[in-house]
Amino acid sequence: MIITRRHLPRRTFLRGLGATLALPLLDGMVPAATALKATAARPVRRLGIVYVPNGIFMNRWTPADDSILSALPPTLEPLAPFQRQLAVLSGLSNKQGDAWPGEGAGDHARAAAAYLTGVHPKKTEGADLRAGVSMDQIAAAALGAETELASLEVSLESREPVGSCDPGYSCAYANTLSWRSPTTPLPMENNPRVVFERLFGGSDSTGAALLRARRAEDKSLLDAVADKVSRLQRELGPRDRLKLTEYLEAIRDVERRIQRAETQTDRELPAMAQPSGVPGTFEEHARVMFDLQVLAYQADLTRVITFMVGHETSQRAYPEIGVPDAHHPLSHHAGDKEKIEKLIKVNLYHTMMFAYYLERLAATRDGDGSLLDHSMIIYGSGMSDGNRHDHHDLPTLLVGGGAGQLAGGRHLRYAAHTPITNLFLTLLDKLGVPAERIGDSTGQVEHLSAV
Repeated sequence: MIITRRHLPRRTFLRGLGATLALPLLDGMVPAATALKATAARPVRRLGIVYVPNGIFMNRWTPADDSILSALPPTLEPLAPFQRQLAVLSGLSNKQGDAWPGEGAGDHARAAAAYLTGVHPKKTEGADLRAGVSMDQIAAAALGAETELASLEVSLESREPVGSCDPGYSCAYANTLSWRSPTTPLPMENNPRVVFERLFGGSDSTGAALLRARRAEDKSLLDAVADKVSRLQRELGPRDRLKLTEYLEAIRDVERRIQRAETQTDRELPAMAQPSGVPGTFEEHARVMFDLQVLAYQADLTRVITFMVGHETSQRAYPEIGVPDAHHPLSHHAGDKEKIEKLIKVNLYHTMMFAYYLERLAATRDGDGSLLDHSMIIYGSGMSDGNRHDHHDLPTLLVGGGAGQLAGGRHLRYAAHTPITNLFLTLLDKLGVPAERIGDSTGQVEHLSAV
């Protein structure tokens, strides 16, 4: 990292016409050698959760070897470029997703509601919801004091509580992972435009109107702050100018893709078919939502992001990969080989999209490393075998350097039925957010940092 003559505050914003442009970490934000040493020693740490629904076909997921991860199983092969920063964790359980005596069906609702909370959700279809505070919101309550947004909750499926939900359970249980309090689930936003404007929109009462006016004129967020960007770039060193240019290009690219999706939505779909701004294909939607998360981390707008690739009982089909069948019914394959092969394709497709996210994080510079170097990203599901609604031996990945606190390239096998909340408790501690307990946790897990 180079120390420049001009010092910028770490939380620097360029404002104009209802827009707020946060800057990434620049060398000019480090004023002196002592500050440089402190910044290098204590880089910003970030937490991400990426959740896939309906379990995984575990025979293609679980590595054959324990300890050193010498080879990746088929479903994880797209993640090979990140194997050195990847740990596969086996033996962890979401046991609060199991049915209590007399409860019957509801495994999908319980899988999602209990995943980050470690609390068995109350069976109800009404407004009297109850679960627990989720680990992402425990982190957000502490880390949010440093950022514009305490956390970001996003999804690739509609936030509306509609569709196929477990009998006896509110759709709210299956449609989110994040709980601010035991009775307050947080909705997950699937519209890229809404997420973009939440990150970069105006904060005053006229911001929304100005944003709508600018959008009607097909102008960019960057147009609103162009003069200030130009003045700032003249005062930065060469490395900072390059870093800022890359960041601005990424913002403009995301804006153009959202605008294109909105145009296609208006032209091709009935008015109520989907919210404006949602791309027409799963891959395009996933990529733009992952790119928005990268921007949020890069500008330090939030340090906690929870992302549902799909809701539990998701009925999404994937014709683009030769799977015209809905995901949830495929997970109940009953041993049918054709259904299993299609389910494997869906699982693989999801990890391919996750690999894109990791690639973007690894390519984005952050201080003396990359965003991936300074992040702890969890990828997994609240079930293992969806065919049996099994909440034990969950498919769980931990990716990233955790600012030097995580060691990858390993398959860590924990004792059967170890609560997954033990992992979450450990990660909170590494984030500098110590907690005594999360739901059913019994202690911390070992070996995340040492080979």
